Amino acid sequence: MRNQGLGSWPARRARMTPDRVALSHGGGRATYRELHARVNRLASALRDLGVRRGDRVAYLGVNHPALVETFFAAGTLGAIFVPLNTRLAAPELDRILRDAGPAVLLAGAEHAELAASLPARPADHGELTAAGDPAPIDEPVDRDEVCLIMYTSGTTGTPKGAMLTHANLTWNTFNLLVDVPLAHDEVTLISAPLFHIAALAQTLVPTVLKGGTAVLEPAFDVERTFDLIEAERVTVMFGVPAMFAFLSRSPRWPEADLSSLRYLLCGGAPVPEPLIRAYQDRGLTFLQGYGMTETSPGALFLAAEHSVAKAGTAGVPCFFSDVRLVGPDGAPAAPGEPGEVHVRGPNVTPGYWRRPEETAKVLSQDGWFRSGDIGVADEDGYVRISDRINDMIISGGENVYPAEVESALYGHPDVAECAVIGVPDDRWGEVGKALVVLRPDAKGGGADLLAYLDGRLARFKIPKYVEFVPQLPRNAAGKVLKAQLRTSHGAP
Repeated sequence: MRNQGLGSWPARRARMTPDRVALSHGGGRATYRELHARVNRLASALRDLGVRRGDRVAYLGVNHPALVETFFAAGTLGAIFVPLNTRLAAPELDRILRDAGPAVLLAGAEHAELAASLPARPADHGELTAAGDPAPIDEPVDRDEVCLIMYTSGTTGTPKGAMLTHANLTWNTFNLLVDVPLAHDEVTLISAPLFHIAALAQTLVPTVLKGGTAVLEPAFDVERTFDLIEAERVTVMFGVPAMFAFLSRSPRWPEADLSSLRYLLCGGAPVPEPLIRAYQDRGLTFLQGYGMTETSPGALFLAAEHSVAKAGTAGVPCFFSDVRLVGPDGAPAAPGEPGEVHVRGPNVTPGYWRRPEETAKVLSQDGWFRSGDIGVADEDGYVRISDRINDMIISGGENVYPAEVESALYGHPDVAECAVIGVPDDRWGEVGKALVVLRPDAKGGGADLLAYLDGRLARFKIPKYVEFVPQLPRNAAGKVLKAQLRTSHGAP
């Protein structure tokens, strides 16, 4: 094949295992032969619309076979796929589309009306697929061409389009398969949104490479997740810590049939150690990792055999990636000392779409990407991710990393969720404020929580204030929106 990119993968899978089920969604199933034919039809129709190599093809919608087909069809033509976050408001989507400049915008049925109001040429996936030619397309596509532009969550500013090449995504898949021996019969539950990199690159893409089945769900739901694990005999699932916490707090948790599960992939935020123990008690092991959109996303990984001894860390650098921790003075951080996480490897973005200045700020000439995250390595090189640099609290000259405080709070039986932010203080400059969602049967109060931390954390790390809230704001990837909390709860 002349196409060396991901757009060729349905064809490569169809010639090897045409009758295996590729996608399961809403009771319907599609084999790899069927997926290949539908991708060809859609690619043909997009080409008839004028889509060519390097053009952007945007998609607005929840997890659905149409999204998967659009991703591969764009890659078939050498076009660039741009998945859009369905939780963004129309003005935010407007800004992204004006930046990306797509040749066409496809949308799921539930977002068709919104898509029609946005500054892009709308097209109907169903009509295009029905009208397209199923004949194979073998457009020459090089692995170093851009496959995907994924806009970062924008928790600290305006979203930027991270460009990821076919090679970036392929090497990320290799990194994952080194540590997670996925088999040909995997059944992967994908309920985290595919418009974020972890669901797309850590679950869908590796599952297609191995010829497994991707079970697509439009959203995460606790009851539905338990039902699908049992009915589909799910073997792999990815989730952010909040998703796994919701499952562990369900009344169904003690008796749920989880016997089919082989691998639980978890990322997106530091995993509280009490949550790790809850799953270990059920005989289940988190395969934790750390990464970001710009690293496709894998940078660090904690293998299963070290999940107990190194619980709470994100592991060591992935096989084909290098990670270093850099102190404020630019020197390497010693074990036990915090430093900014830098990543280099074939999975690292070539830069941001149309933003050379932003690219230069984070990507050195020799290929090191500055993450903006703080990590601490132990003597064995296992890295614990502390926080975003912007989230760090400086109290009386001491650095306080909210994730460490949050992990300690999660050990209290009354705490369902929590987030710690910095608030102004006349004496110390800044102190911690804990925003806590209580469990329904909680009995204690704020003083009880602070007393619980005494002796577990250094005094300067213990928040000065506790405020109880009904819920924490999160983005679609499950990350707590700290900037929003600082705006709404930033007063002492």
